[in-house]
Amino acid sequence: MEFAWLDTRWARPFYLAFVFFLTLGLLQAIKLYLRRQQLLRDLRAFPGPSPHWFTGNQKLLLDGNLEKLEEVVKKYPCAFPIWLGPFQAFLYICDPDYAKTFLSRTDPKSKYLYKFLIPLIGEGLLNLNGPTWFQHRRVITPAFNFNILKSHVSVITQSVNIMLSKWEKMCGTQNTLVEVSGDISLMTLDSLMKCTFSKETNCQINSSHDEYVNAVSEGSKIIFKRLYTFLLHHDMIFKFTTAYRRSQKIASILHQYTELIIQDRRKSLKDKKEQGNTEKRKYQDFLDVILSSQAENGNSFSDTDLHSEVNTFMVAGQDTVGGGIAWLLYHLAQNPEHQERCREEIRGILGDDGSSITWDQLSEMSYTTMCIKESLRLIPTITAISRELRKPITFPDGRSLPAGMTVVLSIWGLHRNPAIWENPKIFDPSRFSQENCSKRHSHAFLPFSAGPRNCIGQHFAMIELKVAIALILLHFKVAPDPTRPPSPLAQVLLKPKNGIHLYLKKIS
Repeated sequence: MEFAWLDTRWARPFYLAFVFFLTLGLLQAIKLYLRRQQLLRDLRAFPGPSPHWFTGNQKLLLDGNLEKLEEVVKKYPCAFPIWLGPFQAFLYICDPDYAKTFLSRTDPKSKYLYKFLIPLIGEGLLNLNGPTWFQHRRVITPAFNFNILKSHVSVITQSVNIMLSKWEKMCGTQNTLVEVSGDISLMTLDSLMKCTFSKETNCQINSSHDEYVNAVSEGSKIIFKRLYTFLLHHDMIFKFTTAYRRSQKIASILHQYTELIIQDRRKSLKDKKEQGNTEKRKYQDFLDVILSSQAENGNSFSDTDLHSEVNTFMVAGQDTVGGGIAWLLYHLAQNPEHQERCREEIRGILGDDGSSITWDQLSEMSYTTMCIKESLRLIPTITAISRELRKPITFPDGRSLPAGMTVVLSIWGLHRNPAIWENPKIFDPSRFSQENCSKRHSHAFLPFSAGPRNCIGQHFAMIELKVAIALILLHFKVAPDPTRPPSPLAQVLLKPKNGIHLYLKKIS
């Protein structure tokens, strides 16, 4: 008699639905519990920082306080688990032997970070896997052969000189405080557009390009926050946030910008063909190489692939190199003795103005190259890379992980690991002398990764770093602002939290 209400027409379906959803909830809870227990078993050989019962180690990463990460690396110098919430964990590695074992394999990119990049840049070399990645890499590699890279030296020189002209107008012979990272970011965008797409934009003078630069920076923040906030991993939850709506706007800005680049080139090629001008440039740029491949193999390289690769190289090529130059300039400002030694070396090679830098001269800048590498060790613009294990892995010390686990190589942790580097926080270019390099593990220094998926643009990056720092040091002395030391902020790329403010003094 007590349950007579179940006999009513409306109550029974409601009760059945309640029981159904309660059962689904219980099954999901059991599934999550079993997943957690499996993760605990898989990671039991790897001690690490204590996680919060609900958020895990999320706070350690989301705060962007890399000093806390250094403390963890000091305590666990090979590897340690990081929990994102109660049901997801990654193994962070920061040891060269572990890195060598990890990077020698062909495991696919982790679905977490790289999946979150797709709405912004599409699926390019950065986040593709398997045969498709190999095909794209084979298509794009000719754009980075040494003959083409040699032709970029004069183009990069032109872009750097535009930036220097801006600084000369701002600075007299007295020290002038300048936020340099913004100007450097526009300079690297300018040189990238010229070298990779043969496109003049005047972006260093025309502020209409600021929207693109700002969109890249903001998009990086959103992706980083989503990566390390486990609830935002779920698309249904993320779509209810303001970050999702903003990311849609950012994606639109990035895609429109690259669409304009592609359409301008196609129009230029069409106009030349109609005018009977079939003469090709001496060296093909990045876009020439891809469009040629698409014309020859249309079915295997679609318009979507084209847009994704252009997006990828716009984002990866501009922000990473710009950050590297800005941090290098800061490190030399902090260490005037190394700054002056670089300047003397550069003067001895280029003369007083460096008006005609050549490819061969870049290889003579041995001490400057040592300073570049030491700066990239201290502040790698890419702080980590991740893979999802396709098959079990056993590390050199005998500890192992099963297939399906996500492994993250912390480049920041590797480069600041006191078990590898003596006094790792000190700027010391002599670490990269030939003698010291020969004594060090081959995988102790990985600013461009290593193995089959290393950075395809690393030689281009080093050229731009050398040209930029050579010309800057010939024209300016730089000194730090002690009241505003820059703080590295971990996002997808490592950024200065409030810019990099330096005193510039023109060399007469």
